Amino acid sequence: MAKGILGKKIGMTQIFSAEGKLVPVTVIECNGNVVLQKKTVENDGYEAVQLGYGVKTEKSTNKPFAGHLAKSGSAPKRYLKELCGSEMNEFEVGQEVPVSIFSEGDYVDVQGVSKGKGFQGSIKRHGQAIGPMTHGSHYHRRPGSMGPVDPNRVFKGKKLPGHMGNVTITLQNLQIVKVDTERGILLVKGNVPGSNKSFVTVKKAIKK
Repeated sequence: MAKGILGKKIGMTQIFSAEGKLVPVTVIECNGNVVLQKKTVENDGYEAVQLGYGVKTEKSTNKPFAGHLAKSGSAPKRYLKELCGSEMNEFEVGQEVPVSIFSEGDYVDVQGVSKGKGFQGSIKRHGQAIGPMTHGSHYHRRPGSMGPVDPNRVFKGKKLPGHMGNVTITLQNLQIVKVDTERGILLVKGNVPGSNKSFVTVKKAIKK
């Protein structure tokens, strides 16, 4: 794992490129990323940096977590995330990670939790075709055949109705259009997972 930063999805907007093309972008706020802990091969068996992001009240912070934060001298953080690898070793415990670790044109992978859709049928959940909607048809929005008679059971993986959304999703190879270092904002081309004000992780693209 390479360099990365934590942030909050603000929403979507659009900007114009130098060629005059309209580019849809997602605004991600990344202010206040603090290194809470550094893990080394000697002590932990692997290299990683633990980042903290978001505001959390002291009242809702228990004593073990407060003791963990005291080592970095940081205020209580709402989200914690470990980023494995050696590219973040330049930052020390208690130091703030700026958005300037990324630059315009970089490609990143953005991870977040998708919007929950609740219980949905197989047509919306899996994109199956709708049956004939005419009078007399007994097949409209059903999931279809459950499989052959011989095994006498439903095969694992059969696309059926169920809970949709609210899962961790990673979109890869998204391009950073603009980096606003003063406000700590990243503008990423296209959409990213999750609803507005949700927590996201922005990491250097592993396939680029």
